[in-house]
Amino acid sequence: MANVTKKRKAITEKVDADKLYSFDEALALLREFKAAKMDETLEVAMNLGIDPRHADQQVRGMLSLPSGSGKDVKVAVFARGDNADKATAAGADKVGAEDLMEDMQAGNLDYDRVIATPDMMGVVGRLGKVLGPKGLMPNPKLGTVTPNVEQAVKDAKGGQIEYRAEKMGIIHSGIGKMSFTDQALKDNFEALTGAVIKAKPSGSKGKYVKKVSLTSTMGPGLKIDMSEAEGA
Repeated sequence: MANVTKKRKAITEKVDADKLYSFDEALALLREFKAAKMDETLEVAMNLGIDPRHADQQVRGMLSLPSGSGKDVKVAVFARGDNADKATAAGADKVGAEDLMEDMQAGNLDYDRVIATPDMMGVVGRLGKVLGPKGLMPNPKLGTVTPNVEQAVKDAKGGQIEYRAEKMGIIHSGIGKMSFTDQALKDNFEALTGAVIKAKPSGSKGKYVKKVSLTSTMGPGLKIDMSEAEGA
């Protein structure tokens, strides 16, 4: 155990809290912190120059990561008839209507994504106070209210993620597993940061991307140099 502690201390001493690392440098350093018994997640935090309390300064969207997320996403779908069958065939973990609503009202909310067909929103609307606080309320702007539930389920299961600025204007998102190749993780990082920069709201004034940091589940947070990112 002492050897592990010494090794970790030696790696920690390499971290410069003030340095702006390139993505490649940061990833290489985080790989040295790799835990032996778990496939850690690589996570990005973006501090934005916005105030999400204002309607014209909100940043939120869906993104299909080019290399996938590596996460097992649990999906619930509100649909009837043929659409329900398609959602089930596409791999949805739970499909239903009023029965699914009642199940969620009882506290069964272990889902990462909730999708609904437009005709089911009368039922889903009763779950606003349940799904809203968890960020699970289906939304047509995010593609989670759609007649094509089959594709929506496949997208969710295939590595599509939602990014959303929290109250302090910070976006937190996992972009893959540390078992991914360097290039796969870099592709995902560039896809996320590019999407967020492109989504700059009209109400954002001054510097938009204030700080970007990269970390792994067991690793330190490292500041990333975004000076070359267009619009940052």
